[in-house]
Amino acid sequence: MRIETDRIRFLSGVRGGKTLGSPISFLIQNKDWENWKDAMDPEAEPTGPKARHVSAPRPGHADLAGFLKYGHRDLRNVLERASARETAARVAVGAICRTLLRGFGIDVASEVLTIAGEGLPRGSWAKRDPVKRRDAIEKSDVRCADVKASAAMKAAIQAAQHARDTVGGIFLTVAEGAPPGLGTYASWDGRLDTRLAAAFMSIPAIKGVEVGLGFECAARRGSKVHDPIRAKKGGGFQRLSNNAGGLEGGTTNGERIEVTAAMKPISTLSRPLESVNLKTGEKAEAAVERSDTCAVPAAAVVGEAMMSIVLARAFREKFGGDSVEEIESSFRGYRKLVARRGKLR
Repeated sequence: MRIETDRIRFLSGVRGGKTLGSPISFLIQNKDWENWKDAMDPEAEPTGPKARHVSAPRPGHADLAGFLKYGHRDLRNVLERASARETAARVAVGAICRTLLRGFGIDVASEVLTIAGEGLPRGSWAKRDPVKRRDAIEKSDVRCADVKASAAMKAAIQAAQHARDTVGGIFLTVAEGAPPGLGTYASWDGRLDTRLAAAFMSIPAIKGVEVGLGFECAARRGSKVHDPIRAKKGGGFQRLSNNAGGLEGGTTNGERIEVTAAMKPISTLSRPLESVNLKTGEKAEAAVERSDTCAVPAAAVVGEAMMSIVLARAFREKFGGDSVEEIESSFRGYRKLVARRGKLR
């Protein structure tokens, strides 16, 4: 729930607003800690009402799987770590990576496409431009630049909230300006689409990831899927479409990188589903923890962070260097080399 205002305090690796080359560490203070320090004391075993034990696993959450894996009788040992609160650190790291990428003309942005099936029609997704519409997206409660679609999404959230239920949705994350050649087709684990898919699937509650046209490719013929290539006057190439989402063979091709992710409804319901009390084995209602009705807009922000982290890693692998100055030199040289290769004879 939106009850905290996170602030980052850098502990190492930064001085005077610039990175030093040494490891960066930071602290995000959890202001809600005061309300939980007795229950979550790392040294003293909590007892009584303050212990806040949880014994009825929530369907859809890690509660039962964590119990079966580790044997924790108090499911709070599972749910606190499995909570999406850990993504705050990813967003912080992603902001640092985004700063590096922007210095080389790569911009990352996201937009929510649907919530509970309401929002933008599938045929319009590829035409969305979150980079150019960033201001409108940031002003929207649901992070969608389309006013009509935003209203439909908000209505769906309000209806679910009234029913004491939760809803999921779909969001698009893009990266403009990435050069061709990031990633590789030479090894399965080095493919950039492999890394991006894993990164987005690692976001809690994400159940599906598409690159470019994604699952729609399976319903079309090849002539309606693959992007025609045209030589540009003066050298270089252009695509007449971007169904590949900027990636071919696990490698960037110079077009916009597009990743779409589907998020399931939040697992904690204020009208809980049937579960089992692990202490007695008897039927019980699932545990209820504080949560939102919908977290898709927040997940889109995490998607930007994961896109930035993956691209920054691939960028450093490609251009190396111990300083931005060295990376800039390598990057300029590569751009010149690509330009020469694009001048066909």
